[in-house]
Amino acid sequence: MSEIVVQKILRPERRVSGPWLEVIASNLDYHRATFLWKCEGLSDAQLRLRPVRSSALTLLGLMRHLQGVERAWFQRTLAGTKPHFFPYRTYVTADGAEWYDESDPTSARDVYEDYLRACEESRQVFAKVTDDVARIVPNPEFGDTDVRFVLEHVIEEYARHVGHADLLREAIDGATGE
Repeated sequence: MSEIVVQKILRPERRVSGPWLEVIASNLDYHRATFLWKCEGLSDAQLRLRPVRSSALTLLGLMRHLQGVERAWFQRTLAGTKPHFFPYRTYVTADGAEWYDESDPTSARDVYEDYLRACEESRQVFAKVTDDVARIVPNPEFGDTDVRFVLEHVIEEYARHVGHADLLREAIDGATGE
């Protein structure tokens, strides 16, 4: 088997009470770690597997998508800056959306390192843009929203995709766990 990409992941404890922003930040880090936990111990080839016959989803494709989620919502929407997206190969879906092309040759290790950078960038932006959670930000997807909505939406994205990752991982090697 080829080299393992994501080594041992220790998920942080979540804050379940206290200041709202601390609860949100800890839950976001928990979901980030849970996603990586679903990828733990797998090789590049395993992260590229499409174990569900009726779906093109892969764990590596989800990792590419989540780096985009991090940069789009934190940098572009909350900070109002132009994010630097890694130039992954993409295609336009039948409904006009853009998605990551699974034939992209970028190594899983490079995607993983890019994902970790995106998460760290988001943590740095989080500290700068959450001083006024009622601040309205332009949002082309949902219309103008406040900072709270954006933070909740990022957690929603993670919750959805961690569920996908859970099913993919189980189909790859039988590993389960919450």
